[in-house]
Amino acid sequence: MRLVFMGTPGLVIPVLVALTELEDCQVVGVYTSPDRPRGRGRAQEMTPVKAYAVEHDLSVYQPTTLRSAQAQEQLAALRPDVIVVAAYGRLLPSAVLEMPPHGCLNLHPSLLPRYRGPSPVVTAIKEGEAVTGVTLMLLDEGMDTGPIIAQQEYPIATGDTAESLTSTLFALGAALLVEKLDPWVTGQLTAQPQDNAQATVTRKLERTDGEADWQLSAQKLERLRRAYTPWPGLFTHWQGQVLKLLDVVALPADASIPGEPGLVVALENADTPVAIVTGDGWLGLKTVQLEGRRSASAAEFLRGYPLFTGSHTGAQPEIDA
Repeated sequence: MRLVFMGTPGLVIPVLVALTELEDCQVVGVYTSPDRPRGRGRAQEMTPVKAYAVEHDLSVYQPTTLRSAQAQEQLAALRPDVIVVAAYGRLLPSAVLEMPPHGCLNLHPSLLPRYRGPSPVVTAIKEGEAVTGVTLMLLDEGMDTGPIIAQQEYPIATGDTAESLTSTLFALGAALLVEKLDPWVTGQLTAQPQDNAQATVTRKLERTDGEADWQLSAQKLERLRRAYTPWPGLFTHWQGQVLKLLDVVALPADASIPGEPGLVVALENADTPVAIVTGDGWLGLKTVQLEGRRSASAAEFLRGYPLFTGSHTGAQPEIDA
């Protein structure tokens, strides 16, 4: 069987690895996003998937679009029986979808039709879901709307971040793909249409999503910290600078210490010596990072900035000229 893999971030490399280890299968091409300039020198940096493919002597293709006749002719020349897509970052045009005789298969890290779109893992954690999973589906021209071949559930642990959970789900998806690929190709499986009435759609994250709203509950903010790791992170402002909240814990409020949301209060806890008042409860700080400085434990941060306790955090008010 001739396979083409399409993916970009390092989190989907386990899927590519699984395909290369399949008996009687050959990965004839790896498609990934074009190299991008990175760092101060703006040197071109290859995607993690490309780096893996180059290291293992796999043929790499990086078209800026799959809609051009040239790109489609190049792909057709590979004669793929199946195209496997995992976080490639592009919708495939109909000409590509119709090219392989056994279709274009996609691994999506949610239990479709819930959480279609670009941020399924982030949104599941944000919403406090207890269970998520991975879906193997047959791609169509919509955004995660194709019929479902197979699914695997996975419980969300209290310590899961978007980064760790995404990695786990794609590893789970790789195993699911290996299990279902041959039965799919040999006609033993039938894809089932999604129930569009149950569909929810996620959106692309923005940097501003990470700014803490202290009117929210501490529990919600703790989930946001996990959901926004590694990007955009949970952060606030203090004395005109960005303060990243790298490790936090939701705590019950002490009714004997009143304070409005955003107020920093001291705690008698060596591991969590300070907290910020929220709309419901306190958000204990364990590890923080002030703009331009290295990360530090909350205790270490307080030693350098003792006036942090008793101050207010949050968006800085604009001053009229």
